[in-house]
Amino acid sequence: MKHARESLPRSLRSFLRKVYYFPRDVRNRISGKRQDLVPPTRMVTTIGGGDFEAVGREFLPLFRDLGKLQPSHAVLDVGCGVGRMAVPLTSYLDARARYEGFDITPEEIAWCRKHITPRFPNFNFQLSDIYNRMYNPTSPVKASAYRFPYGNGEFDFVFLTSVFTHLLPEDLTHYFSEIVRVMKPGGRCFITYFLLNAESLRLLAEGRSTQDFRFQLEGCKTTDQKTPESAVAYEEAFIAGLYHGHGLKIETPVSYGSWCGRERYVSYQDIIIAEKRNP
Repeated sequence: MKHARESLPRSLRSFLRKVYYFPRDVRNRISGKRQDLVPPTRMVTTIGGGDFEAVGREFLPLFRDLGKLQPSHAVLDVGCGVGRMAVPLTSYLDARARYEGFDITPEEIAWCRKHITPRFPNFNFQLSDIYNRMYNPTSPVKASAYRFPYGNGEFDFVFLTSVFTHLLPEDLTHYFSEIVRVMKPGGRCFITYFLLNAESLRLLAEGRSTQDFRFQLEGCKTTDQKTPESAVAYEEAFIAGLYHGHGLKIETPVSYGSWCGRERYVSYQDIIIAEKRNP
């Protein structure tokens, strides 16, 4: 059933979600349960799911304490969606800061532009027409050829939450080049992954993981052979090599996640924070 739904045109999927969640959204609006900066349920469930506000509250201190994000920084949110991370950042970034986010989903970007930018003019959102088998299958532009719509060295802090967990190797490698290009020297990036190492592979073999990475592809593993972008895991050594090759210094220790069944963890996915070396 999942693949049947994903084969529908994006506009039809959006319409069906709107119809399905309409009664709940109306009830939440009337009861006052949905705040002005919380999008309708149909958008929150489009990509990622989970509690919109709770996820934002979880990541803001991670950005600040682990990533060393400062209130005045220029920030790039790659794959911003419907503002799950942007909304909590509105209470942390000050008037000197700049926030830029881009994503491939028109309805979500439109919502952010309508509800966030008018109240916080230093928060900007761009629509990017990039091919994605699940969310934008008609675009001719491959992620492996996409140039981020920003100049060189513009950002102090670049983050990607649950983006590289849906990209295949060619696309991921290209995104690394773009991330480094738009970062300032000394800037930092905060990226989440499913990392395969001795511990996570052991837990996978024991059946303790929430993700069943059973299918081997070239350079990665996936949970779904027909739609591999559904969830992608990479060998930690491969990812570390990309950081080194792109002039990024990984901050240790890596903050490992609970996805594979760990008892001690920082978040759900694994987090790598790195700094761009000065030339």
